Amino acid sequence: MATKRGVETAQALWYTAPGRAEILEENLAPPGQADMRVRALYGALSRGTESLVLSGRVPPSEYGRMRGPFMGGNFPFPVKYGYATVAEVEDGPAEMIGRTVFALHPHQTHFNIPVDAAVPIPQAVSPQRAVLAANMETALNAVWDAAPSAADRIAVVGAGAVGTMVAFLCGRLPGAEVTLIDVSPARAELARQLGVGFSGPDSAKSDCDVVFHASGNAGGLETAISLAGDEAVVLELSWYGDTPVAMPLGGGFHSRRLKLISSQVGKVAQSHRPRWTHRRRLSAAIALLADSRLDALLAPAVAFRDLPQRLPGLFQPNNGAVAQLISYA
Repeated sequence: MATKRGVETAQALWYTAPGRAEILEENLAPPGQADMRVRALYGALSRGTESLVLSGRVPPSEYGRMRGPFMGGNFPFPVKYGYATVAEVEDGPAEMIGRTVFALHPHQTHFNIPVDAAVPIPQAVSPQRAVLAANMETALNAVWDAAPSAADRIAVVGAGAVGTMVAFLCGRLPGAEVTLIDVSPARAELARQLGVGFSGPDSAKSDCDVVFHASGNAGGLETAISLAGDEAVVLELSWYGDTPVAMPLGGGFHSRRLKLISSQVGKVAQSHRPRWTHRRRLSAAIALLADSRLDALLAPAVAFRDLPQRLPGLFQPNNGAVAQLISYA
């Protein structure tokens, strides 16, 4: 860790203007009695949300709700944003020194964090795979919201990180017929590795009991609605920022009594809210990552120092990555 006149410093990624990111140096105060000092090992980009942040497309109405834990600055710019960091504890309670933890923290080389805001990672989950915790937490919340059942026909439109994990979780339901749907045929191999079916939008089975939409575009939402059976649930996971989205609510949408509902990770799903805290949900999501098949979601690591130059390309929809790994080594 660098020092300057006895004051410890860290490097953090800031979104500073539309299309522009910079790595800036920050002073670090000594950790407080209830805090830990951690050193980042790996991180992950939230390609959908962070691409909207980089382009300045967070609508003013959502400035408050979109603030991430430990975010720096204010929307639209400059802002220190991100929520997937795996780190090693360097200072804090004796029993935590050397432990690997997951934190919902922006991209930063070192930082202080309250002890109760970092979740220890079990040995069964590798530090690299643990960066998927935030995506798995979103997927778990979505499954709670939609409440699919054993033997259901389930479609998941959009094979990004969240959609793929939703399919992975639903694939554990006994007798469920789960199909991951994406415009890219390359995602078929990923679906095979996770033990679920795959289809392009034009050949997907309809009459589904539950449909999840996570493609991030209006065409995917139209596909999702078209695949739902009578009185089925269509669960919307995509967030579009300030982009208007046309929904096909004509045709048989009303006569078939479809249910279009939203899911967002900021609140625990209503079905579990009376009993589950955010920390309990995150701990459960991390435990669900104890499956080496999920390594197939991780794109080769990009060095943290290279992010400002690499971000525009990493956020391109056709770059092929499902979940982009960041290395701080």
